Parts: sequence; C-alpha cells; structure tokens
Amino acid sequence: MTLDPVTVRQGTLDMLILKALSLQPMHGWGISERIQQMSRDVLKVQQGSLYPALHRLEGRGILEAEWRPSEDNRKAKYYRLTRAGHRLLATEQAEWERFMAAVQQVMQGA
Repeated sequence: MTLDPVTVRQGTLDMLILKALSLQPMHGWGISERIQQMSRDVLKVQQGSLYPALHRLEGRGILEAEWRPSEDNRKAKYYRLTRAGHRLLATEQAEWERFMAAVQQVMQGA
C-alpha cells in the first residue's frame, strides 16, 4: 500500500525548517527538498506555506538570510539559524518529544 505524502502543518513546519537549517544554510527550495528527503518522502512542504514561514521566522530574528548564487548559478536567498534559532530548535525538539511520548502512551492504552 502506497501512502500519499503528508502536508505539513504550520507549527510543525517551523520546527522542521529549524531542523533542516541546523545542518547547513539553505535556500527555500533546498529546505523543502531536505525535509522531504529526511522524511523518506512522507512529508511534503507546500511552497505557499514554506515562504511565509521563512519570512515570519526571519522577522522574529530566528533566521538570518543573504542573497547569493545557488547551485544552478541563479540568485537565491539562503537562510541560516541565529543563536536564538538554535535555542528555539532545542526547546521545540524537547516539547515535540514530550508530546510524542504522551501520544504514544495514550495509543498503547497506558
């Protein structure tokens, strides 16, 4: 049975963006591709959700961005985590793990 890719919701999207950028600076398309790759093609990030999230995170000081040539020599905006972004990722990851453990307990009937 093949499952369709899952569309990522906003709150989760922010955390996934932060995780993808914790590895290296990337442009928007690269972030989307990295999330899809890391999820083994289960998660699909819609461009209409990705770019507003990137702009929002940049506006909050969580990300910094600079324009530079991409792999195909086009001008692209590359994003990277700020110190605040690294701290937020750590917090979000801990909260996510706590949430997932609680859901797992419920699903196992504990």
